[in-house]
Amino acid sequence: MSDDHGRPWETQRRGLLLLVSSPSGAGKTSLSRRLVADYSDMVLSISATTRAPRPGEQEGREYFFKTREAFEAMIAAGELLEWAEVNKNLYGTPKAPVMAALETGKDVLFDIDWQGAAQVAEHAPHDSVRVFILPPSWTDLSRRLHARAQDSEAVIRARLDLGKQEIERWAAYDYVIVNKDFDRAYADLGHIYRAERMKPGRNPWLPGFVDSLLDETI
Repeated sequence: MSDDHGRPWETQRRGLLLLVSSPSGAGKTSLSRRLVADYSDMVLSISATTRAPRPGEQEGREYFFKTREAFEAMIAAGELLEWAEVNKNLYGTPKAPVMAALETGKDVLFDIDWQGAAQVAEHAPHDSVRVFILPPSWTDLSRRLHARAQDSEAVIRARLDLGKQEIERWAAYDYVIVNKDFDRAYADLGHIYRAERMKPGRNPWLPGFVDSLLDETI
């Protein structure tokens, strides 16, 4: 889907950070990747992590896979916009590519846990938009995690326990979507994204455009 509507006066735009969170299995990854695929002005933030790759995952596509020692060196050097330890693994976002994208008008989507979303929003409050994805029921969430067939029962139990803590953070978000139907949830996420792009603060070309309109009345 193209975002170019043939408006030559729209020459400047500051990107936004779309922070999408949910308990594991609620659908944030599928929703996020579809949004990135549909909008040319959006890129997916690639996190670094110390967890082992899952089947089918590739270095630099899903994550940058790091040893704990290498990750801790990135923390010490101040190279991460946010980081957290989840299920005994470290996750974090390299800072430089995210800030560069914002300055060039690119939107950055984060598939991120609540701790990371809070840190990013603290560092960039005017650029951040937080969206929380809820499952339609606890039974549905458990079913989805078991259907993956990627984790042991012990890992699934840990993810469900963590999911309770994550859901308790829902009120800190700007928007909440219940993912009962994927297409409807995706449509809602797209509406949020498009509306946030239209805010005056993210479109520094607007004052000049309005001045040109007013000049035409003279």
